[in-house]
Amino acid sequence: MTALNEDTVTAPVTDEEIFTAHEGGKLGVAVTKPLADPRSLAIAYTPGVAKVSSAIARDPRLAARYTWASRLVAVVSDGTAVLGLGDIGAAASLPVMEGKAALFKTFGELDSIPLVLNTTDVDEIVETLVRLRPSFGAVNLEDVAAPRCFELEAKLIEALDCPVMHDDQHGTAIVLLAALRGANLVLNRDLGNQRVVIAGAGAAGVACAKILLAAGVGDITLLDSKGIVHADRDGLNSIKQEMAQVTNKAGLRGGQAEALDGADVFVGLSAGKLPVELVGAMAKDPIVFALSNPDPEIHPEVAARHAAIVATGRSDFPNQINNVLAFPGIFRGALDSGARRITERMKLAAADAILGVAEEDLAADRIVPSALDPRVAPEVAAAVARAAKEDGVA
Repeated sequence: MTALNEDTVTAPVTDEEIFTAHEGGKLGVAVTKPLADPRSLAIAYTPGVAKVSSAIARDPRLAARYTWASRLVAVVSDGTAVLGLGDIGAAASLPVMEGKAALFKTFGELDSIPLVLNTTDVDEIVETLVRLRPSFGAVNLEDVAAPRCFELEAKLIEALDCPVMHDDQHGTAIVLLAALRGANLVLNRDLGNQRVVIAGAGAAGVACAKILLAAGVGDITLLDSKGIVHADRDGLNSIKQEMAQVTNKAGLRGGQAEALDGADVFVGLSAGKLPVELVGAMAKDPIVFALSNPDPEIHPEVAARHAAIVATGRSDFPNQINNVLAFPGIFRGALDSGARRITERMKLAAADAILGVAEEDLAADRIVPSALDPRVAPEVAAAVARAAKEDGVA
């Protein structure tokens, strides 16, 4: 894999640069076997292709060898929760999905195709992808609003015999876990003794809470726009009711101030603001992950007045927690191993691999590798493939 330039952006990117770069889209199809003469044409298309199609008709398993489908990721969105833009619709979401496909190719050496759908009906989306199943080998769900995203992912996992992952949930959670483990190694602390506050109970917040619980975190306090999620609160949807049963061991009530009082870690996933005085009310030398983009919940320099380690989702500050550290390698490992689905063990293995790349030179300003580090995706892919075999899904 080619090494990438890790220089920080030093000058503002102009609107003209952005729109020029998007003219005609960001993707194209490359021919892997050049059609240079009549012989190559006869092999790639008629009459030669008929022999290959006939062989697949006799044994459908041959499609994995003689087509690109088993190595193709469908990047699927309904455009209801795009970046910081919200519900902007399928057509407006397509540039984001093209960008995601470009990341798959650059970091995971996987082909992918954006599919944006003019429906928000879960069953219609499932039916569409079931009908398209012969055309791809895995599904990356992207920018689907909560709580529908939970139902959609669950139904697709049940309906399709291939890896399915909603990256806004699990990619974020995997990189967060790697980053928190890295921060604790730097500070010589134990995850099992910590209380983590997660601000945001949407797709990413719920997935982060689940993976941290699986990793053995001491306690989680989950916040939504109405305050602390707890079992006695009225009006919780089914997902929040489920989370209320496994979080908030401390039995806290109230809002942000009550949640953060004495907490060890803050994880921001809601675009809400974090006042510096509440960081000061946390445990001594806390960890602050202000991950909302483009505006973190608190500026890193302000958070650093009290916090021992600060991370954001931005590339122009240290400790960028970026999903690109996870999803290319996860799908590459799943497809390399022939996995039928992506398991919890595979996700945890991905987090371990990400941390492993950074571990040799961990520091307070480097708790995860750079998003451009070419070692990450191959290491993640290998770890995920091993975990798939251990779980018996390969």
